[in-house]
Amino acid sequence: MDCSLQRNLDQHDLDFIVNADPLYPVLVGPTAGGKTALAVNLAQKLGGEIVTADAYQIYRDLHIGTAKPTLEERQGIPHHLIDLVDLKARFTVHDWLNRANPLVESIRNQGALPIVVGGTNLYIKSFLDGLFETPEPSNQIKSQVEDMSQPERRAMLAQVDPDASNRIDSADLRRTRRALEIYLQTGTPITTLQQQWENEKTSRPEAILIGLDWPNEQINRRINQRVKIMIDEGLVEEAKSIFDANGFGHQSCEAIGYKQLIAHFENRCTLDEAIERIKIDTRRFAKNQRTWMKRLRTRQNCIWIEAVDRDSNDIATEAIERFNAIKSL
Repeated sequence: MDCSLQRNLDQHDLDFIVNADPLYPVLVGPTAGGKTALAVNLAQKLGGEIVTADAYQIYRDLHIGTAKPTLEERQGIPHHLIDLVDLKARFTVHDWLNRANPLVESIRNQGALPIVVGGTNLYIKSFLDGLFETPEPSNQIKSQVEDMSQPERRAMLAQVDPDASNRIDSADLRRTRRALEIYLQTGTPITTLQQQWENEKTSRPEAILIGLDWPNEQINRRINQRVKIMIDEGLVEEAKSIFDANGFGHQSCEAIGYKQLIAHFENRCTLDEAIERIKIDTRRFAKNQRTWMKRLRTRQNCIWIEAVDRDSNDIATEAIERFNAIKSL
């Protein structure tokens, strides 16, 4: 943690940030970009509590591969919406929002500052602007897509929605099926529907977005290093224990770090190949996050901070100063 060099703000600053109505921060940034350390640093300075927006940290037994903060890393700061469900459970963005919305209000009502940290871009976007709603595909369409082979699905998706085909990994069965189901049900590519949703006016103006900027080369190096650390900390052993117990569910098995190791446990690749695949897929995930963040830059009252060669205390100090400037407008 980068908490040893914290610079305390004076009490006026602290009172201004916590008590002013009604703004609070939402942190975003690429994976391995330092969001956890920054959130803890901000919470220590401002009397905050952390609301995690991560689709896989909600699972109780996925620790190392999801970069779930340890008790030591949490530094005594309350962390909410982690370790919620068992690995076999299905958990949706609706489920997360149904917990996150009242939780944020409860934290505010208790006089603390909620700090929402993502994580999962869909969770953050839905939190800021509401859910991406699409009609439920008919049973006939679901059966039609289910009866197709994955190569057939991918060929059809490439034809009707090339952008979705490029964005969705060819091995991602769930998202490929969903994209086709939505197209067949609505006649409109899911990419078009998502772009319309992304262009909608914000429905939560009290949430101030704070984004961490990282150049591609530096974040990719950090990702590779973090994967190495995860392996050293026992990711393979953690995943193997769950696999041997038949513990993974249809959703939890898709988590990066575990999905690739499952392929190794099933003798579909070597361990070295699985580890390399973890790095590649994590870098791809970070690239997708950067694409989302480019779209978020058009929002009003958002803060973007260069994170290269800076510790969490330095970044937190800048974030607070710029957050104060917005609050004083």
